[in-house]
Amino acid sequence: MIRHELLRRQAQGNPIRVGASAIEWMGSGFVAAMAHVPGMVVSALANSNVEEAITAYTATGVPRDCIVEVNTPQAACDALARDKRVVMADPTLLARIDFLDIVTDSTWSPAIGAEVAFSCIQQGKDIILINIEADVTVGRILKKRAAQAGVLYSVSSGDEPGCLMELYDFVAALGYEVIAIGKGKNNPLDHSATPQSVAESARKADKDPVQVASYVDGTKTMFEMACAANATGCRPMQRGMVGPQATLDNVSQVFALEEDGGISKFPGVVDFVQGSSMSGGVFITVHVPDERIQDDLNYLKVGKGKYFTFFRPYHLWFLEAPISIARAYLNREVWMAPLDKPSADVMTVAKRDLVPGDVLERFGGYTTYGEIDLAEEARRVNALPCGLSPGAKIKRPVAAGQIVTWEDVILDEESTLVKLRREQDALDGAI
Repeated sequence: MIRHELLRRQAQGNPIRVGASAIEWMGSGFVAAMAHVPGMVVSALANSNVEEAITAYTATGVPRDCIVEVNTPQAACDALARDKRVVMADPTLLARIDFLDIVTDSTWSPAIGAEVAFSCIQQGKDIILINIEADVTVGRILKKRAAQAGVLYSVSSGDEPGCLMELYDFVAALGYEVIAIGKGKNNPLDHSATPQSVAESARKADKDPVQVASYVDGTKTMFEMACAANATGCRPMQRGMVGPQATLDNVSQVFALEEDGGISKFPGVVDFVQGSSMSGGVFITVHVPDERIQDDLNYLKVGKGKYFTFFRPYHLWFLEAPISIARAYLNREVWMAPLDKPSADVMTVAKRDLVPGDVLERFGGYTTYGEIDLAEEARRVNALPCGLSPGAKIKRPVAAGQIVTWEDVILDEESTLVKLRREQDALDGAI
């Protein structure tokens, strides 16, 4: 068992040495979580704001004189050999530190995630992404490149996609027909949400208003469910998904197939529900035609009739990511990765009227939001993948509510993210 191996490593003083690209609340949270995991240690931490990285360490009790800033692989290895922790501004440096066993990226940025993953693959180092935005944007080409290099590429446990993958494996292994996979959204969907409109709720939660706006405007949910769709083959029923109101008591009936009174147009839909009773959790609704198994599931209080919903009432995001990192290193286990054929993508949509010269902001800003659709539909309308939108420059007007296309923007063609996405699209005969 993983815990036994981690405890053994702890006792032997031989922890799994993790390098992490980590910024802001999510990054510091991952470092805090790892500080409590036996047999693992974040040995190296990359952040463009080095002082932020140092603070993430000291907040977990690491003495300041045990933290060394480095800018070369040799300096990092020398410091780590002296049992120090190292910090750096360049996240790609992590890939070149031989002392590290495995690397993860726990940022929100597809560009950073792609840089870190690509660097690791080039250097023959395993990479685990907590960054689902990077996976949705370029995960398939990263997976292909990793296989060619003989290294492991995986999305982590913890966020909704990773939790759904665990649940999906469980029900599919039992032979149940998957009808719907989804999550409970934590707040009502409002595509117009901006940092200003959510400022008060962000203040009460002690969170960045931009981050909160990316939850409320749906961008985060769209990325999460696109990630889950691409790893399972499930598909959205419509652009943006349906997002019905549902409770744990009626969700099985809500997502029953249409011929049985529900909304599911086909088996294997990906969606989300609104309402407080399932907020923060993930669910899978299955169809079980066997009357004996129905009786047993009824008796076990899983549900009634022939549709049943398996519900995990929480996801712990970066707090449980260490489990998948440990499994990857110890067992060569891929927790989650996209299938070769994409099911869904997240398109860029104008949040307000955009004019030439506008620079698109990060997710949750004032300029755009993300919306899921079938991958083939996103290609048909030439939609700009939402993961490429931060930093893109508008070159022709786009009205509020309209899809931003590849032809509407100027991209940094020298960025690793854009190069990888174009390479990935070429695999499909796309752009």
